[in-house]
Amino acid sequence: MYMLKVVFLGTGSMMPTERRNHVATLLSYKTDNILIDCGEGTQRQFRIAKINPTNITKILISHWHGDHVLGLPGLLQTLEKNNYSKVLEIYGPKGTKNYFKNMFKWFACGLKIKCKIIEVNSKFVFKNDDYKIEAIKLDHNIHCLGYSFIEKDKRKIDMDYVQKFGLKSDPILRKLQNGKDIKYNGKIIKASKATNIKKGMKVSLITDTKYNTKIINFVKDSDLLICEATFGDDLRKKADEYKHLTSKLAATIASKAKVKKLILNHFSQRYKESKDILSEAKSVFENTLAASDFMTIEI
Repeated sequence: MYMLKVVFLGTGSMMPTERRNHVATLLSYKTDNILIDCGEGTQRQFRIAKINPTNITKILISHWHGDHVLGLPGLLQTLEKNNYSKVLEIYGPKGTKNYFKNMFKWFACGLKIKCKIIEVNSKFVFKNDDYKIEAIKLDHNIHCLGYSFIEKDKRKIDMDYVQKFGLKSDPILRKLQNGKDIKYNGKIIKASKATNIKKGMKVSLITDTKYNTKIINFVKDSDLLICEATFGDDLRKKADEYKHLTSKLAATIASKAKVKKLILNHFSQRYKESKDILSEAKSVFENTLAASDFMTIEI
């Protein structure tokens, strides 16, 4: 199993403040660096955090409201000027290809780096040998997606068990890791007895949405849930009107989904401090933190 690192590059909502930039979150796993949303000023946040943006391999867009995407043109231009040589994969909801194309009509500059734009029209987003990314359609006032990063389960060989068969180091062990029984010195070694399955980690990110019970199943058993909490619970009516969550609703999702840890994010500019919002959430789900710009979590 590998470590996953989460860096909060921005934790505000529609309007940035002195302490909170527009929303952007970076997930780093092995050689992949996945940026989820790219609010205005994100490229500057990379510099402050001393993270090289040319390491980005994928960008996941939740939706095309300005506070989630206005940092894209500047970031992509910076990648170009720094000789970005990879094909940048950009995933987003229906309409992303058109939004992306139109975005560069605003500026007197062309985009020379290679981008692959993928519109997410189902739960499936991406998968490789190490992990998969899934999406859920959220209940916002435009097409909006939440995402889950799900590491694949791994089989770990019980060396004490296989050594009973005289097997210490051999290429045949790879078959056991793949869940296949093997024959060694005339004896059958069953993968079910010779290996243990280690559950892969799961990190889910839920941004702009009205409370929706479908989210609970989507984020179920997440090791970490990053969830918007734009408003305190006293503004639940406003949250419903603008299709956002309150701190207690985010905590309710975490509790019902049996996640291990909740981090609140995407705070309204009205909150200079997150103390009260955090207290509300912790009354429902104790293992809760409030995100701040440049907070880093390792799993």
